[in-house]
Amino acid sequence: MLNYLLTETLPNGVLRIQLHRPEALNALNTALLGELADTLDAAATDDAVRAVVISGDSRAFAAGADIREMADLDMVGVMSDPRPQRWSRIAAFPKPIVAAVNGFALGGGCELVMHADIVIAGRDARFGQPEIKLGIIPGAGGTQRLIRAVGKSLATQMVLTGEPISAERACDAGLVSELTEPELTLERALQVADQIAKQAPLAVQQAKDVLLRSQETHLAAGLSYERKAFTMLAATEDRNEGIRAFIEKRRPEYKGR
Repeated sequence: MLNYLLTETLPNGVLRIQLHRPEALNALNTALLGELADTLDAAATDDAVRAVVISGDSRAFAAGADIREMADLDMVGVMSDPRPQRWSRIAAFPKPIVAAVNGFALGGGCELVMHADIVIAGRDARFGQPEIKLGIIPGAGGTQRLIRAVGKSLATQMVLTGEPISAERACDAGLVSELTEPELTLERALQVADQIAKQAPLAVQQAKDVLLRSQETHLAAGLSYERKAFTMLAATEDRNEGIRAFIEKRRPEYKGR
C-alpha cells in the first residue's frame, strides 16, 4: 500500500504517479522517496509501462525535502542516510519520465524535476535550490545537474542565493522544455508521454540512455556509444516493423522486441 503516492497505469502504457503529501506541500521525506523508487523499480520491468508522468498538485510539485526529518540527523546520521541510495534508483530508471510541474519545485523537488527527462511546467511554477538559507547545500544532485541544465552563472546564482526562478526563466535556460497554463500542465504532460509510449520501446530506452551519457562523456566517446546503440537496434523486430510500416504507409505495431 502506498501512503504518499497516487498511481494509475493508463491503457496507453503511461504510468501516472502523483506525489501526495498535500499537508506538507509534497515535501520529499524518506518514506515518499522509498515508495517512488519502489514504484519505478516495478515499472522498469513491467512491459505494460512505456513512459511515466510524475506530478504534484496545483500548489506544489514538491516544496523540498522534509526539514524536520533532516533536523534529527547529525553527521553520522547523514552518512548512513538511505536517501542517496533511493535517489540513485530513481536516476537509474530506464524509461522516459515526464515531470508535470505546477507551483513550487524547491530543493529536493527541483532535484526530482532534474531526474525527469522532459519537464512540462505551468506558468505559475517556481524552481529553486534554497538549501543555502539553512546553512547547507543541495545534496541530491542539485549542484551537478543544475549547472548542466542551466549553465554555470545561473546555477551558481540559484545555489548561492537560494532564490527561485520563474517558469519562464527556467524554460529560457533549458530546465523546462515547454510552458502551459497551470490547469493544462498535467494534460500536456500526459499527451507528451502518450506520444513517447507509441514509439518502439527498445529504441526509446536506448535513446534515453545515449542522451544521458552525453552529459557524462566527451563527444567522440558519445558518438561511438550512439553508433553501437544504433547498430544494436538493427537486430530488433520493432526496427523492421517501423521500416515496413513507413513503406506501407500504416501505423507501426511495436512489440518491444
